Amino acid sequence: MSMLADKIIAFNRSLSFRGKLPDGIRILNPFRENKEVLPAMELFCKKFYNDNRKRKIILGINPGRHGAGTTGVPFTDTKRLAAICNIKMISASTHEPSSVFIYDMMDAFGGAKKFYREFLITAICPLGFVEKNERGNWVNRNYYDYPELFKAVEPFIIKTLRQQVRFNIETNTCFVLGKKNAVFLQKINDREKFFKKIVVLEHPRYIQQYKLKSRDKYIKDYLKRLKETE
Repeated sequence: MSMLADKIIAFNRSLSFRGKLPDGIRILNPFRENKEVLPAMELFCKKFYNDNRKRKIILGINPGRHGAGTTGVPFTDTKRLAAICNIKMISASTHEPSSVFIYDMMDAFGGAKKFYREFLITAICPLGFVEKNERGNWVNRNYYDYPELFKAVEPFIIKTLRQQVRFNIETNTCFVLGKKNAVFLQKINDREKFFKKIVVLEHPRYIQQYKLKSRDKYIKDYLKRLKETE
């Protein structure tokens, strides 16, 4: 039987979007844009997912430039990849507020090793999106930012969600990060019946940006809600 690590690695290596995106939107595929990403992601998977344990799934939105868009590991910037996971990248150095919250939450849970033994963190859409702003800089976009973007990627989302659910995932309860993200997942889940129950958690980026003074309360809420499995 293949280890979970092997399944995730094969999945990430095969990721490719062949549809047509709206004008101005570009795919962010970290596994094809930086030769350091695949080895880093594989080391991460072998470190935390090299077993056959059933895990609960946590779904973010899609990779952003400074987190999974650089490291290939959801909600993990290069700082935490090095400091906590002991995996160093030479070609990039990133700081992602969402990563700060997630790893602080893991610390409160009992550490990254203990957390990853119970949970798989991934994304509703495993590839990201970028668009040039008025200043000519590439900025993150979410799969739901434009109706035409969601329409273009919905078949890809359904296909890749189906693949990830087959990773020996507990399907009674799914944890989703972000209220708007949850709305779109619920619409998909109503049709596809991936999960029996969806538990919505506030998105880490929102907490870090707008609710920083209350972040300890949000961490406690995460720890409480992540116990909901029925």
